[in-house]
Amino acid sequence: MKTVISVIGKDTVGIISKVSAVCAECNANIIDITQSVLQDMFVMVMLTEISELNCSFSDYSDKMKKLGEEIGTDIRVMHEDIFNSMHRI
Repeated sequence: MKTVISVIGKDTVGIISKVSAVCAECNANIIDITQSVLQDMFVMVMLTEISELNCSFSDYSDKMKKLGEEIGTDIRVMHEDIFNSMHRI
């Protein structure tokens, strides 16, 4: 199983590091990552494998949301199946 994580907010030092640390803490493997900075706006999309997650999906998602609140970004975690269903034509 996979998740799509989106991160949007003002660019600051350490965003990727902090999101990656939560992934490591929850045993989520980062498969792919893309990020860019548009003027001072940071945008990142990360694909993670969660088949060996050491917490519930809900806890994983909540930890990311809490991190986003702490660092002033919007972090959303979406299960791959839901992401694919939303983007099907």
